[in-house]
Amino acid sequence: MLHFRTEGYNGYAVKYSPFFDNRLAVASSANFGLVGNGRLYILELTPNGIVPAKWFTTQDSLYDLAWSEIHEQQVLAASGDGSIKLFDCTLNDFPVQNWKEHNREVFSVHWNLVAKDRFCSSSWDGTVRIWSPHRSHSLVTLPTHSCTYSAAWTPYSPDILSCVSSDSYLRVFDLRTPASASNHLTLQIPIHAAPVSPIPGKPGVPPAACAPSEALTHDWNKYRPSIVATAGVDRTIRTFDIRAPQQGPQTVMIGHEYAIRKVTWSPHLSNVLLSASYDMTCRAWSDQSAPGAIGDVDIMRSGPSPVMGAELGRMNQHTEFVFGVDWCLFGSEGWCASVGWDESVYVWDVRAVMG
Repeated sequence: MLHFRTEGYNGYAVKYSPFFDNRLAVASSANFGLVGNGRLYILELTPNGIVPAKWFTTQDSLYDLAWSEIHEQQVLAASGDGSIKLFDCTLNDFPVQNWKEHNREVFSVHWNLVAKDRFCSSSWDGTVRIWSPHRSHSLVTLPTHSCTYSAAWTPYSPDILSCVSSDSYLRVFDLRTPASASNHLTLQIPIHAAPVSPIPGKPGVPPAACAPSEALTHDWNKYRPSIVATAGVDRTIRTFDIRAPQQGPQTVMIGHEYAIRKVTWSPHLSNVLLSASYDMTCRAWSDQSAPGAIGDVDIMRSGPSPVMGAELGRMNQHTEFVFGVDWCLFGSEGWCASVGWDESVYVWDVRAVMG
């Protein structure tokens, strides 16, 4: 396990570079993101541990980041002042581009993996916006009318993206549809609507379905195009099949003691995902589908209740809220990085905590 300290800055997000196996970026904020500067770290993994290659200090907190899919040296950062900044690792001090149309904190940015000339952002102002790095203004604005914590493109289509927000809905937009009154909204799934029984044999474990609460994070499965995982304040991870939204969650994973801040599916295995939580742990989970299931070849729920997922292991080195976790795309499957409010970046092997 490797460790790096972001001294004076509390970590909010970490992402591995899609181009270099030894490079990652961290978005962080002074004073826990409540007031003060932000800092974007570019870190490199070396035989001597984690070494800072460069950092950029910003006037406001940074809450998320995304590597460019078209330029290996560029990184997007989401700022608390409502701006999105594009930094170039080969240049000093200033962003090469700056967009500011959101009027509240930008809490997520995500680069399109298919149409690599666009990215999206979500904000507490109740909108998701779509951008091009070649344009000075946003291309499309998608209203959610609710504080939107996470937006992401599906890895299978250039025109489909999703978001989760404080009103407890998973929304899916298709830019190929007419804008009209729906603003490209094609699906709206109430995350907490379906009743779920408590786990058999574990009295006191709360049911997964409850009153609506804020959804903080979500991610598309990398191998099954219709599966999305969501999580948030109610400490529960749910997976949904957008082909059958009326069925409610397909799988439910319960175990975290506080809110879940980040979920991310494995880029190597179709049934494994990682979560990061305010309970100071990162946990690996199986959604209990067949490993390696691709496309339509996956389990479908056979009864009215969702399948109960299984915790595979946990990493508990952090001593404060864990905000970000990301898988490494390269090398042997299982390496990941995590960041938290303890000013710590850890690079570790999921297989080690799984035993």
